[in-house]
Amino acid sequence: MTDFIILPGSGGSGEAHWQTRWQQANPAMRRFSPASWDLPDFDDWVAALDIAVSQATTPPVLIAHSLSCLLVAHWQAVSRLKVSGAFLVAVPDPASPVYPAYATPFADTPRQALRFPSLVVASTDDPYDPHGYASAKAGQWGSALHIAGPLGHINGDSGLDDWPEGMALLMAFVRSIE
Repeated sequence: MTDFIILPGSGGSGEAHWQTRWQQANPAMRRFSPASWDLPDFDDWVAALDIAVSQATTPPVLIAHSLSCLLVAHWQAVSRLKVSGAFLVAVPDPASPVYPAYATPFADTPRQALRFPSLVVASTDDPYDPHGYASAKAGQWGSALHIAGPLGHINGDSGLDDWPEGMALLMAFVRSIE
């Protein structure tokens, strides 16, 4: 059985978010637990991801949204813990006018390929990615890229409910890395 670690963006992905719904529906999915959800502290988030990965019974698949996509890129450069892959949804552009100032420490991500397989899922009308930053990062990180269409920030406000299309993408990604 594949282990999954849910990595929400700032605020922690509320009840309407597909990450929360997936976690509630699948006991193999657990959430990482930084102490600083609303004002993310970079070092706290890196440490929380390290703890979550170290507690997995097998190298997990990371399911990251928004700010946590940037976290994964930073974390993989400083940790040697193994993961099977990363599903990176709605990578935010730090130059976007809506990118929060408190998230500045996450902004300057490594530019080299990630050390594990990854899939970037992007929306065509994401206010956090108005200029194709996610597509550019997919290229830098050596990630596969899926453009999901006009889904906003692919979050609870997008009205995706359980986001079955996203789950199908995740399962196809998992099959491709097994």
